[in-house]
Amino acid sequence: MKTGKILTVKNPVIDSDFPDPDIIRVGNTYYMASTTMHFMPGCVILRSYDLVKWEILSHAYKRLDNTPRYYMEGNQNIYGQGMWAPTFRYHKGKYYIVFTSNDTHKSHLLTSSDPNGPWNHQTIEGWYHDSGLFFDDDDRVYIVHGQKTLYLTQLKADLSGPEENGLNRIVAQDKENADLGYEGSHMYKKDGNYYIFTCHMEKGKKKTEDCFVSDSLTGAFKGKCIIDDDMGYHGLGVAQGGMVDTPDGDWYAFMFQDRGALGRAPVLMPMHFEDGFPIIGENGKVPEVVTVLDTGYQYAAINGSDDFFYKPDENGQITLKNFWEFNHQQMDDFWSVTENPGHLRLHSAKLSPTLFQAYNTLTQRTVGPKCAAEVTLRFAHMKNGDVAGISTFIGNYGFTGVKKENDQFYLIMMGRPAKDTSVFGQFEYENPGIEYQRVPISDTSVCLRAEADFTDKKDLASFFYKNREGWQKLGIDQPMYFKMDLFTGCRFGLFYYSTKQTGGFVDFSKFQFFEPKEEG
Repeated sequence: MKTGKILTVKNPVIDSDFPDPDIIRVGNTYYMASTTMHFMPGCVILRSYDLVKWEILSHAYKRLDNTPRYYMEGNQNIYGQGMWAPTFRYHKGKYYIVFTSNDTHKSHLLTSSDPNGPWNHQTIEGWYHDSGLFFDDDDRVYIVHGQKTLYLTQLKADLSGPEENGLNRIVAQDKENADLGYEGSHMYKKDGNYYIFTCHMEKGKKKTEDCFVSDSLTGAFKGKCIIDDDMGYHGLGVAQGGMVDTPDGDWYAFMFQDRGALGRAPVLMPMHFEDGFPIIGENGKVPEVVTVLDTGYQYAAINGSDDFFYKPDENGQITLKNFWEFNHQQMDDFWSVTENPGHLRLHSAKLSPTLFQAYNTLTQRTVGPKCAAEVTLRFAHMKNGDVAGISTFIGNYGFTGVKKENDQFYLIMMGRPAKDTSVFGQFEYENPGIEYQRVPISDTSVCLRAEADFTDKKDLASFFYKNREGWQKLGIDQPMYFKMDLFTGCRFGLFYYSTKQTGGFVDFSKFQFFEPKEEG
């Protein structure tokens, strides 16, 4: 029985886009690794002392690869690709993260003695889709991986590749007609049994979580569905995760749930075992709330405001607050927070038909059920054809900002309409969308505001500018949909791009993020 102050948190425990979570416990501390796709720095690592409240600790890498697509050369990009589905493990004093990149078909291995880094980066010979790393009691290391067909492969002791003549077998096979075959697998051992958690979507059904159990790595794995629940949320199933224990011996399952344009939000469930199988939540259903002991720790917010006052470290490097991530690998010659202290300066360095192809778009996650962001933009040094502002950064984005055309500045609101409401993306990164409204502006600075409302999958973005009469709405309420063209939830993004000539710059200042409670 729990004693002391109780903390009650509603599911999802993080109402924000942290997909493919994998959680480990080291002592009294929990760590989570989550997918960041194309965003950099990447592989975000979070920390918790109670499993329900989290803060961003670090990122496992600043840059991932050196192909032209990572630097957005020409109209190339890695949207919806990059870093997918990490597996996070701790073994004998060392932290391990493994993930794959679908664009390069590399399997990446990151190791460190400290989850805050630095991380050593190498690759593993072979391709291990949506993998789960597993260290057995005899220190042999295995990886479960695959899509539809799940394989268990023994790796070399140094994890450089598969062990010669080592175990390599199929442990589970999904039906050929599954809408989504088994994937997102994680592996554990408890009381002599091996457990493989994996998700799938049977034909015509929502996403569910299965678990396969065996008392031997070479024996048969018997499986069954352990989670078939959408928490009453639009038929979007809770799935893809694993299990973690507490220092007191309690067990929890962690998964995520698709939450529309918000993204994929982590969900936590108490768990126990019956006849060797995990039993999730309350009668197999995800609980609406989770109660844990309150440790009293004050967590840093996973989103936040920024005055853009930064000082270089002893090596002359600038590290932005850890809730910021660039849209791709940053081009360091074309952004600065020291050229004009108290401002994020973005320089134009390439011609881009849309904000998708712009260098150095600076983003942070949105939070449900609704949130907002404001920023001041100074734009006197823009060139004709330039566009800068604040966006709800998602496949069918919306934004408000300033455009310079024929030596005149205009406030504009643009949106990129969705062709349908499905998750199948519109991979038309050169299509700028529709300009819904413009207003001439004679000043060279303006305050801009973006709002995002995810209440019950409403998924609308609204945009405003401030004049002497107060906030004025600009354009339409932009519908947003989670799609595979970016494969990530909505973010607020500060951007600048040129359509005709390069060489200009803009300054952003006084960025303010408003939490859901502040938005009513």
